[in-house]
Amino acid sequence: MTPVLKNDKLHNNNIKTLRIIVTITFFLISLCSFAKDNVEKKWVIVIDAGHGGKDPGALGSSSREKEITLAVALKTGEYIEKNLNNVKVIYTRKTDVFIDLKDRANIANKNKADIFISIHANWAPSKKILGAETFIMGHAKDEANLQVAMKENEVILLESDYSTQYEGFDPKSPESYIMFTLMQNVYQDQSTLLAAKIQSQFKERISRTDRGVKQAGFWVLFMTTMPSVLTELGFITHPSEEKFLTSIEGQDYLASAVFRACREYISETESRSGISAIKKPEQKTAEELIFMVQIATSSNRTELKPENFNGLNDILEINENERYKYASGHFEDYEEAAKYRKKIRDNYPDAFVIAVKGNKTVPLQEAIEQKKKNF
Repeated sequence: MTPVLKNDKLHNNNIKTLRIIVTITFFLISLCSFAKDNVEKKWVIVIDAGHGGKDPGALGSSSREKEITLAVALKTGEYIEKNLNNVKVIYTRKTDVFIDLKDRANIANKNKADIFISIHANWAPSKKILGAETFIMGHAKDEANLQVAMKENEVILLESDYSTQYEGFDPKSPESYIMFTLMQNVYQDQSTLLAAKIQSQFKERISRTDRGVKQAGFWVLFMTTMPSVLTELGFITHPSEEKFLTSIEGQDYLASAVFRACREYISETESRSGISAIKKPEQKTAEELIFMVQIATSSNRTELKPENFNGLNDILEINENERYKYASGHFEDYEEAAKYRKKIRDNYPDAFVIAVKGNKTVPLQEAIEQKKKNF
């Protein structure tokens, strides 16, 4: 038997020590990775206090909407941060400043928010009208809903170069709102669920008059790429409701109601599916109706190379009306395409979902309806 030398023993001990160090190192790396993943999986809620700065919003007998919305927004965020460990809160404003309407939506989109809540107070020509209502993006089904949307959208008139920034949209013209009938919000079901929970809290927990969940063409909801609601806490023009809206107790109650609605929504959503990563669908055939995300258009042809499209390698060229359109992604349903649009929005902020069949675009609403029938 060959004797074991001291150097051999030392060598073996060094190997064992090295193995232990390597094992511990991999364990720590895995632990850090796990912790990072958990942090990244936090819900992100963007709370938008309506109006602000040079835009006072609706006026009551002794109050301004912008002050009520800011107070309730900050209290709502505080409730969420104190009671929900898996949620990150982001505010569109925390002080009395003016924020462009488009920038409010951009804050939510850039932060890849899971929920967007815009907080407002209502106004009416009659002092007898009262109650809380929550809106989701959609076509206004009656004149009253349209008037609410028109009043809230009027803020863009205070912005510089608003006609260019909002693609010619005129918040005072009913004709401008026709565009909202052509686009169905992919997050309509989730937005409706959240809105219903907010209204339930207003009615059942703090005894507010329930005016229900409604649809209207709010630009700030139209531009967001996640479940979004705009809640009108009450009418600043109703004497007793104005008193409630401006009181510390009233603002606490309203904020806690929105918080509880968010908590219920998150709990219910997580119990159903959790937050899952976007899966890349298999590419569909050219003759099949699919949804894609249009990222660029040009009068001149662009070579289909990844370096010309920020690394994207699945670009489809569509030649229509002497224009070249470039689209990415191949999805069977609209919701997945909308998620993909959100994913690439940093590189292509103006991207939007289109429907394609046989290398030609198809009216989006028509494609959505056809998919529903086939399903």
